[in-house]
Amino acid sequence: MEKFVKYFVLILMVSAFIMAGCSKSDDDDPPAPPPPAKFDVLKDYMIANTMDVSTVIDGWIITAQDVNAKAIGDFFIIDIRSQEDYDLGHIEGAVNTTLGDILTTAEAATKPILVACYTGQAAGHAVIALRLSGYANAKVLKWGMSSWRDDLAVKWEDNYGDAAIGHDSWIVPPGAITDPAEFADPVIETSFTEGADILAERVDAMLANGFSGIANGDVLGNPTGYFINNYWAAEDVVTYGNITGAYRLNPFTLADGTYKNLDPSKTIVNYCWTGQTSSMLTAYFYVLGYDAKSLTYGVNSMIHTNLTGHKWALQGLNYDVVPTK
Repeated sequence: MEKFVKYFVLILMVSAFIMAGCSKSDDDDPPAPPPPAKFDVLKDYMIANTMDVSTVIDGWIITAQDVNAKAIGDFFIIDIRSQEDYDLGHIEGAVNTTLGDILTTAEAATKPILVACYTGQAAGHAVIALRLSGYANAKVLKWGMSSWRDDLAVKWEDNYGDAAIGHDSWIVPPGAITDPAEFADPVIETSFTEGADILAERVDAMLANGFSGIANGDVLGNPTGYFINNYWAAEDVVTYGNITGAYRLNPFTLADGTYKNLDPSKTIVNYCWTGQTSSMLTAYFYVLGYDAKSLTYGVNSMIHTNLTGHKWALQGLNYDVVPTK
């Protein structure tokens, strides 16, 4: 009996030792790494698929003169003006749709896509959506239909001006740009885990949000309420000045990490010469998860008199348009 008890105790001790060893081994296993942030998944996918910002906004615009020189029939033209204005007169062969439906309309394209709007600004959002969705050669009609015929230039004629000349929120030449700082990445909430799916969802969200513009009065009246990005070359700031508190993030890319100079905690306001490039940037930033707006009509609405280039003027063109039959 005594031998049995000793044997039984020995078995219990060995079992306990084995269990303790297993338990210790389990405890020593390193925890599984957390899944990558959805922003990182999207960013890495866009870099790997030549969708960095410097590529996407390269060669994105074409003039009315160049369209006619090539032949209108060389393009699949999408007109995103209102149905009423489209019906009154549009470029021959153009199809009418909305910004929100641009990708559906583009499915019928068998030629390079040209997007026409009123001023060249809303078309920038559309072309970002197209270029991030497989239509890498889509282009904006520069100045929109305002350049096609002088009698269609009402919106540009009504919105250029000198709102910033003499304004307290405009720093005169040589300007004073805010030094860049580094910020956290934006947070993207999505159930998707693959870069292609996240990108498609974000493009859809940008289109559903509509054209994201802001008037110069809102920005000049409260410049500290925004993260302002002056998308100019340094010498242009020296020549013309800048909005108070503005940063100058140009160039910047995803690949080199300079996108980290954007503050995701604030509404980002991009401004350029005409509002056309800034529309492209704004749409791109929205896809990345930033809250972004484009300052409509750019500095043409703020210091038009002072500009020596990139300046709105009637184009003196009167190319044909056709009404809807």
